[in-house]
Amino acid sequence: MGNTRIERDSMGEMQVPADALYGAQTQRAVNNFERIGGPMPERFIAALLLVKAAAARANVALKLLTPEMGRAIEQAATQLLQQGDFMQHFPVDVFQTGSGTSSNMNANEVLASLASRASGAKVSANDHVNNGQSSNDSIPSALHISAALALHRELLPALRGLVDAIRAKAKTDGHHVKTGRTHLMDAMPVRLGQVMGGWAAQVEAQIDALQALQPRIQALAQGGTAVGTGINAHPDFAVRFCVELSTLTALEFKPAPDFFAAMGSQDAAVALSGALRGLAVTLLKIANDLRWMNSGPLAGLAEIELEALQPGSSIMPGKVNPVIPEAVAMAAAQVIGHDAAIAIAGQSGNFELNVMLPLVAHNLLDQLHLLARTSELLGARAIATFTVNEASLQQALSRNPILVTALNPVIGYDKAAAIAKRAYKEKRPILDVAEEDSGLPRAQLEALLDPAKLTRGGL
Repeated sequence: MGNTRIERDSMGEMQVPADALYGAQTQRAVNNFERIGGPMPERFIAALLLVKAAAARANVALKLLTPEMGRAIEQAATQLLQQGDFMQHFPVDVFQTGSGTSSNMNANEVLASLASRASGAKVSANDHVNNGQSSNDSIPSALHISAALALHRELLPALRGLVDAIRAKAKTDGHHVKTGRTHLMDAMPVRLGQVMGGWAAQVEAQIDALQALQPRIQALAQGGTAVGTGINAHPDFAVRFCVELSTLTALEFKPAPDFFAAMGSQDAAVALSGALRGLAVTLLKIANDLRWMNSGPLAGLAEIELEALQPGSSIMPGKVNPVIPEAVAMAAAQVIGHDAAIAIAGQSGNFELNVMLPLVAHNLLDQLHLLARTSELLGARAIATFTVNEASLQQALSRNPILVTALNPVIGYDKAAAIAKRAYKEKRPILDVAEEDSGLPRAQLEALLDPAKLTRGGL
């Protein structure tokens, strides 16, 4: 009892830790949802604090709060954001009420405590910090804000860095010619630069898809309050709030075109998650290409050698594994799983409110973080640092019977197929068998079957 204090809310009294900044409503949530999934993401709480700071500024501008009280609330939010260890004050679990009301009140109570101490006046969590707001518009807004900032500040720069790493590697090592593969089987030759150009184009396409979603994610529900009608909010609050928030973040936010859609659904978050799933598939493809090309070094393809980063086995000395592509693949799998959960959560919009908002926020932010970090690692510790095994490439090319495809226009498909089959069966270079069976002089065959020339296409 000596380490607690009594706080009151509309349901009565609650014992709260004596040194806690939060109050009764937060404590009820802590008691109800103890140790389920862990606290809400730090990025989300930071966004929620930005919501409260921008709301305080807007309410002062609209003369709904005194400048002193608004300044105290804003400074309390700024103080928490600047000190860096604010999560100790936000213990509410991800798996809480589906509106995120507990997290909203957690923020309101903490800021009310700090603002009251700083100003010497009684600052109310509901009447002042939450002025003109509801959990039902503040939580969807914080979700969008946190995702928009993570996308703009972390993921998109990481993806551009990945593209730069791929393009730089293609410039230095793209001249190497390797055996192409379809169905994992030998096919016509390609240049390594063409392979990497394909990777870069995939990532660039995903960047375009994500950028196209930015305006939707930067459109906010704030101003819709309880059910989308804007009850108890100033008519100009939504616009003023976005002006203040844009100033605080240096990113342009606007009111959602329709508050009912922004609160009753999470369609924009579902769309962003779907785009992140698409990016995960792209990264998984690149990671698996690297793993295959690195396989061996004796019994695999051994076309490239990834940087050796750590021992690969606790029992097999000397073994080294492709750990970065494997980490990327696992992160991609997690992102795809998160997307499935977000899709289920997105359809849980019952009438005027989605009731799985904390889950959507948690998974979306985890997706953004995983993809940003693994994109950085993929570029810096796998693509930028691998070396090309030219001898292995040439050995495979010289024995590749599929090169005979280039003879089709000269000797016909059937005769070329017979040459290829004989080369396979006798395990001989295609050039030697073609010289014996095609009727063409060796010099002409060398020109027709030149792997580097074949990577340029055409007749």
